[in-house]
Amino acid sequence: MPKFPEPIERLMAELGRLPGVGPKTAERYAFTLLKRTPNERDRLAKAIVEAGNTLLTCSTCRNWTVSDPCPICSDPHRNRQTVCVVASEPDLLAIEHTGEYHGLYHILGGTLSAADGVSPNDLTVNDLLARIRKDPPREIILAIDHTVEGETTILYLARLLLPTGIRITRLARGLPIGSEIGYADEITLTDALRGRRETPTPNTAEK
Repeated sequence: MPKFPEPIERLMAELGRLPGVGPKTAERYAFTLLKRTPNERDRLAKAIVEAGNTLLTCSTCRNWTVSDPCPICSDPHRNRQTVCVVASEPDLLAIEHTGEYHGLYHILGGTLSAADGVSPNDLTVNDLLARIRKDPPREIILAIDHTVEGETTILYLARLLLPTGIRITRLARGLPIGSEIGYADEITLTDALRGRRETPTPNTAEK
């Protein structure tokens, strides 16, 4: 038997599908929403529906946008010789907020994880390769979290990109192991961007 009326149970079930939202959090969110005025709930519902109906994926960098290419990819003032590869949209926004980076981006859509069944085919790796074959940059920055999954992704991409002859760098000082780019402050990210270094390939890492 459900504890609450069926509409509330359905609302909690849908909220519980969001990442990081457990049963207790879903319950709290549900009752918080119910306490809002009908107009407030309507605005929220309308915003969700409109976002889903109007947003599309940039064919170049894979970021969410209302026009293709997105404003960053179509900006003539961006440095087109540098591509910063990030795992997610929040990572892109975090780097943009530093004001330090003025190049282009590519969003992978996640990181490699054998435990979660995430393989290169689940990411936009092939899109990245096709992109740099068409218009090779001088440098690719691998701005990916310093986690086990992130390090695995960095080594995989470094091995894949080595034959291109493009300079491959990664974020350096300021980001401790286990940190997440999307949660780093602007000063830390600025230091990491300025202190980026060459990404070792599997061969050089063994020496």
